[in-house]
Amino acid sequence: MENEKSKNNTKKTNGTEGLVRIVKNLIPTIIWIAAGIFFFVYALVARRAGSGTNFYLVWAFLGAVCILMEVFRRIKLWQKLPKWLKIGVIALFSAGIALFLFIEGFIISGFAAKGEPDLDYVIVLGAQVRSSGPSVVLKYRLDRAYEYLSENPDTIAICTGGQGPNEPQPEGSAMKDYLVKKGIEADRIIAEEKSTNTIQNILYSYEFLDPENDHIGIITNNFHVFRGTSIARKQGGKHVVGIAADSHVVYLLTNMTRECIGVIKDTLLGNM
Repeated sequence: MENEKSKNNTKKTNGTEGLVRIVKNLIPTIIWIAAGIFFFVYALVARRAGSGTNFYLVWAFLGAVCILMEVFRRIKLWQKLPKWLKIGVIALFSAGIALFLFIEGFIISGFAAKGEPDLDYVIVLGAQVRSSGPSVVLKYRLDRAYEYLSENPDTIAICTGGQGPNEPQPEGSAMKDYLVKKGIEADRIIAEEKSTNTIQNILYSYEFLDPENDHIGIITNNFHVFRGTSIARKQGGKHVVGIAADSHVVYLLTNMTRECIGVIKDTLLGNM
């Protein structure tokens, strides 16, 4: 009897241990597959934003990486790598995450920027314009500009941006039209129609004002304020403040990631 009980207990123990092993093996599979699906779905969401860039492909790439990680785990590729390579991969990945979080801290610092009253000029940074009007990102900027201009009637606005190959008109003129329709006087709005990126937005806008003496506000989405104001100061603006517009929460992940890359690029190029 004791032997039979012992055998039954052994079977139960082995069965429990086997179930635990299955669950432990299944959890990473669920994590990698779920992450892959999330990135693929988010790539489709980001593509629908119609920002005019192909950045959504980054999320599709990350989705593919997650699926490959599960495949590599299944064939135990990691265990087959030499120790020095494992250490190098872990160190590089950790450094990348640390750099990303460090930069995101600076980006987030601009989210609460409210500027100051009675500025001489506000520069509204350009973004995608469609045949139906301003994109979601640009509309947030323009609505914030309208609020500020309504509250500060002596401030002049400079709307910036040229015409991209997929845009029906220059961003600067489309932005001016939008603000005029909202009720801002046309003679308070300057349309800059040559720039194609943020640094050109700033430099071409400076042609209409005195960057060393005028008090300037940079109006852009919250995730873009840090870079926009940093560039404006680096390019000669002595009295620059940020004015943060809202952003769409669904697209915030892709915008924050793109912005991190933008900060790295403009820092390396000496733009900020």
